[in-house]
Amino acid sequence: MSMTASRATSRATLGVIDELRILLGDRLSTADAVRDAHGHDESWHPTEAPDAVAFAQSTEEVAAIVRICHAAGTPIIPYGAGTSVEGHIQAAHGGICVDVGGMNEILAVHAEDLDCTVQPGVRRKQLNDYLRDTGLFFPVDPGADASIGGMTGTRASGTNAVRYGTMRENVMSLTVVLPNGEIIRTARRARKSSAGYDLTRLFVGSEGTLGIITEITLRLYGIPENISAAVVPFDTLEGAIDTTICTIQSGIPIARIELLDDVQMDAVNRYSKLDYPVKPTLFLEFHGTDAGVAEQIAMVQALGADFGAGAFQWSDQLEDRNRLWQARHDVAYACKALRPGCEIWATDVCVPLSRLAECIAETRKDLEGASIPAPLCGHVGDGNFHLAFVLDPNVPAEMREAEDLNERLVNRALAMDGTCTGEHGVGLGKQKYMRAEHGDAIEVMRAIKAAIDPDNIMNPGKMLPPQN
Repeated sequence: MSMTASRATSRATLGVIDELRILLGDRLSTADAVRDAHGHDESWHPTEAPDAVAFAQSTEEVAAIVRICHAAGTPIIPYGAGTSVEGHIQAAHGGICVDVGGMNEILAVHAEDLDCTVQPGVRRKQLNDYLRDTGLFFPVDPGADASIGGMTGTRASGTNAVRYGTMRENVMSLTVVLPNGEIIRTARRARKSSAGYDLTRLFVGSEGTLGIITEITLRLYGIPENISAAVVPFDTLEGAIDTTICTIQSGIPIARIELLDDVQMDAVNRYSKLDYPVKPTLFLEFHGTDAGVAEQIAMVQALGADFGAGAFQWSDQLEDRNRLWQARHDVAYACKALRPGCEIWATDVCVPLSRLAECIAETRKDLEGASIPAPLCGHVGDGNFHLAFVLDPNVPAEMREAEDLNERLVNRALAMDGTCTGEHGVGLGKQKYMRAEHGDAIEVMRAIKAAIDPDNIMNPGKMLPPQN
């Protein structure tokens, strides 16, 4: 039974459901199983089911749904693939979940301009499979096969961000349905513009609190001539981190540089049936010409030798690289397998690169006395790292311990002029830290929210902390 299954649906919302049933027919569901499936993401947050789920198929249909909800003041929760980890899609106030997963068409590819336009339900892997024959790819890779709409809404990044940037840098334009049902386009396809407010950046990372994204125009990149990946163990965590910092500060254009601590490597070995040394380890990938990649490799190997690097295990074969990065992407499942029957509480922070070693070292000290495992990994090339607390959510002491460790981690990052979330987003999980991070700027965010969504129907209860 979901948390909201027993909550009485308001008369206004019942009327909305009747209207939506006329509009959508059997693409409007009030079945408990469908509602519950749309009332949780991949986080530890309890299920909070919407009153109904509307499966939209076009921008115009989304607008019609929103207009009906707007007239009644009924909350709206956008839903893509459900892969978020901070409670973004829980229906905290009930309402209508608008599932745009079926809006999964690649609308246009402008190969000569290095861009494309897609609907929000298009998945990351789907897009790159489609683009492969054009010689282009979309580099943002958060690990999960997330929807492009969800990646845009949470300002996702991932393993390639150190070279190619995050969704913030790679979204050029959006089509958005506003809370009153109006449809807007935030920008043209020009590579730059100084015409007016940057509305695109306003909606990227807005987590469905300002509108529903129905089309996204993305930057594309040429598939590199040479792609080489490596795994290299280190005697110490400090050595791996120092190698990372020196690589970035030296201007080496590495595509990916990922850190897994010894606990995480043990979990990965067990889950993915690998035999890497159980040591702090860097996963690396280099993109470029044959000569350029060879030069990058030589420079990183020389840096690594200064900091206790072991033998580099190399691969330039697609199948081997895919296996390597799949193991990296499976770290959450590997963590969960450490304690069968338990769940993971995933969290992340990001700090300036110069403070990364200090932040990780202090975090590791906290974890030494912990009763629950908490493997560490991260996109350390941009100062971002993650913890996964493996716990039994039915044991209050473990939940309290994870909460305390998470709070210490966040406060440590903020004290270093970092952020409470590098790429997971705010949702429900990081709300309480927003005031500490942004100070009075929170009131500007509230003003923007009130101007665009005065009735507070778009994903209410998320991102902005409750007013005292």
